[in-house]
Amino acid sequence: MKRHHIYITSLFAVLLFASCISGDWDEPSLTEPPYGNNSLTESNLITIGELKNRFANTIDGGMMEEVKESMQVKGVVTANDIQGNIYNEVAIDDGTGAFVICIAQGGLFGYLPVGQEILVELKGLYIGGYGMQGEIGMPYTNASGRTYVSRMSRLVWNDHFRLIGHSDPSRVSPVEFDIQMLKDGQYKTENCGKLMVLRGVELADADGEKVFAPDDGSVTLTANCANRGLKGMSTSDIVVRTSTYADFANSVMPTGKVDITGLFTRYNNTWQILLRTIDDIQPSVK
Repeated sequence: MKRHHIYITSLFAVLLFASCISGDWDEPSLTEPPYGNNSLTESNLITIGELKNRFANTIDGGMMEEVKESMQVKGVVTANDIQGNIYNEVAIDDGTGAFVICIAQGGLFGYLPVGQEILVELKGLYIGGYGMQGEIGMPYTNASGRTYVSRMSRLVWNDHFRLIGHSDPSRVSPVEFDIQMLKDGQYKTENCGKLMVLRGVELADADGEKVFAPDDGSVTLTANCANRGLKGMSTSDIVVRTSTYADFANSVMPTGKVDITGLFTRYNNTWQILLRTIDDIQPSVK
C-alpha cells in the first residue's frame, strides 16, 4: 500500500512539472540584442558636436554636470579595451565629434566592438572634463577628496544604451592628424576623443630593444602608464601613452618612421595617443 502511495505521488509530481514547462511561457527574442536597454528610442537626439558645445565650459573647467533632461546621442564605437591599453572606456563618434564613455566593466569589446553603433540616453548621467577631455560617466571622489566624472556601474550603463544593428568595422576610419595644428587649442577641443592617425613619425626612445611600457623601474610611470615621446616634438605637446597592463606593454617599440593610429585624447594641453592594439602602429607609408 505504501509503495502504491509513493508511485501515485511521484506520478502527480511528474505531471505537474510537465504542465509547467508546457505552459504559456514567453519565448526568448531572436531579434533583440541581449545587451542594453532595448526600450530606448530616439526622442531627443542631438549630435555629439552639439553635446560638446552645450557642456563646453563644464568640460574645459574640469568640472561635471548631471544631465537632467532627456537627450540622446548616437555614435559608432571607434575604440575599446580589446588589448587592455584602454581601460573601462569606449569612444564613440558620429562625424560631428567624439566622446569617451566611462564604464566600470571589463571585456567591453565583446559587445561593443569597433564599428558598433549605439544610442545613449544621457539623462541621469554626468558630463565632465578630465584634463579637458570630455567624458560621460558618474561622479567619483578619489583619496585626495577630488571629485570628477568617472566610471559608471555596469547596471547603470546597461539601462542607458541600446545597440543599433550589427557592427561594421568598415564604417570606422581614422582622421588624419594635422601636425601643423599640434598646439592649436580649438583643434584639440574639436578633435580630442577621435580615432586619428599620425603619419611619418619616429618614437624617440626606440632603439630595437626598449619596450613600450616596462614595469621594471626603467621608465617613469604615471597611473601605471609609460609616456613615450616622438622625435622632434616635446612630450608636453604629444605622447604615446601605454599601460603596463596592455597586452603589448612588453613589445619592442619599432624603429624608423611609423604611422600611429589611436584614440587621440588630451590631458590639458598634451595630446595622449592610446593604441587600441599593437597593429595600430605600422611602418610609415610615406
